[in-house]
Amino acid sequence: MTIGATTGDHGYDRATAVKQFDESKIGVKGLVDAGATTIPPFFIHPPENLPNSIPSTALPASDIIPVVDLTGVDSDRRSRIVEQIRDASREFGFFQVINHGVPSDVINRTIDAIQAFNEQPTEVKSQLYSREMGRGVTFSTNVDLFKSKAASWRDTIQMRLGPTHPDFEHIPDIFRREVLEWDHHSKRVGEVLMEILSEGLGVTPERLKELSCLEGRVMAAHYYPYCPQPDLTLGITSHTDPGVLTVLLQNHVGGLQVKYGDEWLEVKPVPDAIVINIGDILQIISNDEYKSVEHRVLANPHRESRISIAIFMNPGNREDLYGPLPELISPEKPALFRQFQLGEYMKKFFTKELDGKTMVNFFRL
Repeated sequence: MTIGATTGDHGYDRATAVKQFDESKIGVKGLVDAGATTIPPFFIHPPENLPNSIPSTALPASDIIPVVDLTGVDSDRRSRIVEQIRDASREFGFFQVINHGVPSDVINRTIDAIQAFNEQPTEVKSQLYSREMGRGVTFSTNVDLFKSKAASWRDTIQMRLGPTHPDFEHIPDIFRREVLEWDHHSKRVGEVLMEILSEGLGVTPERLKELSCLEGRVMAAHYYPYCPQPDLTLGITSHTDPGVLTVLLQNHVGGLQVKYGDEWLEVKPVPDAIVINIGDILQIISNDEYKSVEHRVLANPHRESRISIAIFMNPGNREDLYGPLPELISPEKPALFRQFQLGEYMKKFFTKELDGKTMVNFFRL
């Protein structure tokens, strides 16, 4: 198969190899199942984009990325929780929450269901394989496979969750109930966090909800199987999330890293914790108070697969104007970004590959 050719092969045609791989609908898990001992050349990243050492910091990762206990969020502990989340959002753009009210069995069932889908026979999974979101749920390798300079070693289920779910029968039975239950819980957690983040900015608790920031929701459930050459590729290349807030489950197989200055810090898996990160739109709305930071996932060197399930929370009103909150603008701190309609913003996002800070920079004044 051409997709297995090496970079040294004479006449290697990358475009054809990518097309053949995509049309095979087997995903990277299919390559592993077929016994691949090397990765196809279009998965190989330039050395400057690959990690030199893992982890790159001398400090334990669990001591760096904050873990915030939400116990008593409606009690006199609230001001302390607001302060912790505000500080984490300013400095790291990432934090984890525990005691968030989502039952442990809901988290575990959701992770197990996504794993079960990906570990079905290829001929079963391939029926869902598509790059068109017409039915609201798809399965594919790399959303930006045809735009990126190098592919990453993961398969992904994408599903529209808000403002409406896909038709019930279009959601595979193997994860249907679990994902819809997780969406219900994650929306509640998102609502609590958006109130806290609003308070951290000094505006009313409902401010982000009033901007419809909970209404547009999309799930990306990533499956990172064993990679035979993990030093040559990535699970997800360095990028920022374009939306408002990302709410993420990850299993115990690590690999998620956050850029902090010149360092890459591991977001160490914590049992039953939910990983939260600030998206580009929230950085813009907060007028640079909160930071949307670059993050990546390393290729998985373990025989055990890594699972992560992200729900991206975005505004639901495409015609409204978004930009820095007027309450945060003053002569001392003028607006740092221009206003935009969501339609313009998303069109820009979908015409670029997954990389860097270009969304924030594109709207910066």
